[in-house]
Amino acid sequence: MAEFDQQYRNQDDNRENNHLTGPNPTGKVPEYNFWAEQIQGGAYSNYNPRTNTWEYRPTATDHTAANNNIKKQKKGRRAWKFVLKSLSFGVIAAICFIAFNQLFYYLNPEAEKNNLVLGSGKDIGDNSLSVNYKIEVTQRGSVTVKPGSIISDVSKNTKPSIVSITSMTSASSDWFGQEFNQPMESSGSGIIVGKDEGELLIATNNHVVAGAEEITVTFIDGKQAKAEIKGTDANADLAVITVDISTMEESSLNEIKVAKLGNSDETKVGEMSIAIGNALGYGQSVTVGYISAKDREVEVSDGYDSNKMVLLQTDAAINPGNSGGALLNTYGEVIGINTVKYASYEVEGMGYAIPISKAIPIINELMSREVLKESEQGYLGITGGDVTEDVSIALNIPIGVYINEVTQNGAAHQAGLLKGDVITRVNEIEVTSITQLKDYVNSRKVGTEVQITYMRIVDGVYEETVVAVTLKANPYLTDTNE
Repeated sequence: MAEFDQQYRNQDDNRENNHLTGPNPTGKVPEYNFWAEQIQGGAYSNYNPRTNTWEYRPTATDHTAANNNIKKQKKGRRAWKFVLKSLSFGVIAAICFIAFNQLFYYLNPEAEKNNLVLGSGKDIGDNSLSVNYKIEVTQRGSVTVKPGSIISDVSKNTKPSIVSITSMTSASSDWFGQEFNQPMESSGSGIIVGKDEGELLIATNNHVVAGAEEITVTFIDGKQAKAEIKGTDANADLAVITVDISTMEESSLNEIKVAKLGNSDETKVGEMSIAIGNALGYGQSVTVGYISAKDREVEVSDGYDSNKMVLLQTDAAINPGNSGGALLNTYGEVIGINTVKYASYEVEGMGYAIPISKAIPIINELMSREVLKESEQGYLGITGGDVTEDVSIALNIPIGVYINEVTQNGAAHQAGLLKGDVITRVNEIEVTSITQLKDYVNSRKVGTEVQITYMRIVDGVYEETVVAVTLKANPYLTDTNE
């Protein structure tokens, strides 16, 4: 203890020698300062022996903290200024808008009577309506779910209306200078569109039966019967063939049905489509797809002549033999007559059908035709060529049949038709090809009067004329020109 006291006195002497002046001449450090210990390294951790006190000595950290506090205070003041300015602007804008709105309706009192309902479809010009600004909510619609068996049901109910058609033609070939006629068979499909006590009427494509020497129809029960061409329209690629009811077996008569014809104009892109036909001649088969497009303009060629047609497009598989068959909707209604498949190695799923709404008027006209012997068929007495759309644009000639030659004393000659005239219509049927005109005239008996509409150039301008022509018999019978 004595040693400790001596050491303490020595320490005091040294401090006294070092600090001879000041308010603390003894230079003794206070024994203990609890608060200073708690903030070691802080502002009050430095002892001043002159004053015998713990003094405030700012550090670098203290300066940084002070600067940060000043910045925070400035930022806080700026934020409050921004909020106050925004609130002031909003209040002023609202007051201006309300004042302008009131002024507008004060100057235009009629405007306040109008009613604008978004999505309502109401006439905002109706002055009887009151102001009612609101947004209508879309109402829930109803969804019709069709059973998975719809395809099988349509197929079962429709197949009795579809027939398979086999056409026999002759092709001549030359072997070592000798000419031989070789029979050729082609297959297609047809749709039963009419039935009475005497005959069964079947619609198909013209290219299925064109040039056929013999036509055989196979019904749903597998039984067959012979058929004859009643009428054809090569331009529309439509034909009607007829089967004598008396030649059909009883089982076939009990099984077959007349097809239900729908309205292709109401068909929508994306709707399901069902194709039924005699694909590849193997018998009836069913393929399913969707309507890909409507009013598709397609150029169709038979190898000799080409023709533009406006068709329905579907991705239901349409293969050789399907031609003339039915394209159906899910209600079992015929919406098209399958006619062609786009054939190309890089293309898949592009088949086409004649819209039934466009086919019905032509089919009705073909059904009314009589089946005539060649000697009974009317003859116009001209040769001519087709004026297609391309030719019409290039040469400025009306679309129709251009007369190249008029047979002397023939029906056309006696009616006053001349070389260079363009026939555009026969009766109410628009004419666009010589084949179409020939088929129509040949379906009328000798002595029948028809109305021919033609265009004749007068002083450099085509003028339309309608003339009555009495058909005569074909003096040549073997001529292929009309």
